[in-house]
Amino acid sequence: MAITALPPDTDADIARVTEALAMITPRWNVRIMLALSGPPLRYSELAARVPWLQSGQLHAKLKSLCDAGLVERTEHTARHVTYGHTDRGAALLPVLPVIATWAEEHLEKPDRPLPAIEQVEDSLTLLTRRHAAALLWVLKQRGEVSGRALARIVMPSSDWTNVYPPLRQLVADGLVDTDGIGRPYRLSAAGDGLGPVLGAVSAWSAGQPLAQAGQHPVWGHPQTTPAPKRWVSNQIRPTWHNRDLFSHATPARPTAALPAGGPRR
Repeated sequence: MAITALPPDTDADIARVTEALAMITPRWNVRIMLALSGPPLRYSELAARVPWLQSGQLHAKLKSLCDAGLVERTEHTARHVTYGHTDRGAALLPVLPVIATWAEEHLEKPDRPLPAIEQVEDSLTLLTRRHAAALLWVLKQRGEVSGRALARIVMPSSDWTNVYPPLRQLVADGLVDTDGIGRPYRLSAAGDGLGPVLGAVSAWSAGQPLAQAGQHPVWGHPQTTPAPKRWVSNQIRPTWHNRDLFSHATPARPTAALPAGGPRR
């Protein structure tokens, strides 16, 4: 069933990307995925890598990641159970440094250096705003677009004025610009710079190699090769190291991101 008034292939692409982002954005999901890099772990071994999560929280998170097809639970015996990445989960990890690279270039600079993992989490929060993916797609394809025209394309079954809350949020997040009330909307430099990120998420969500991101029909930038991040040691199947994940500090418990007020969560 169509979500937007865009062509079916584009509509399906946006739906896949929206679902993929919603799958990985919930709090701690990316950290758990990174902690599982390498050989499968027993529950106690994994819990030691994410000590800020209580046992009940970790169990629920693992179940949701298993249900999403990112993590697999293997019961060797009744007393020997391990958790590890599925192929789909392992393929997600090389997408994360692409997100961190965009964040370092386009998000506001904090008062303290942020670990790469917090850069990723902040970026994912912005990209999962309601209707964000569809609005960004249309603006990338069509340049400047009025609010009414965006509403007809992105939410054809809804009252057209409902487009303004998500648009205002994207403006506040620094991904969309406008010259004022009644004026068209367009991507900001940060929004336009999302090409490698959304191209990579699109490729991953469609089960394609990450190398296909540069050929995305909307977000492709064939000349662009995102620089790898230090905290990913192997672009094929990264191995997690605590010192790399928390590249600037290793807090006993992850600290909150900066308060709202700029293009961060």
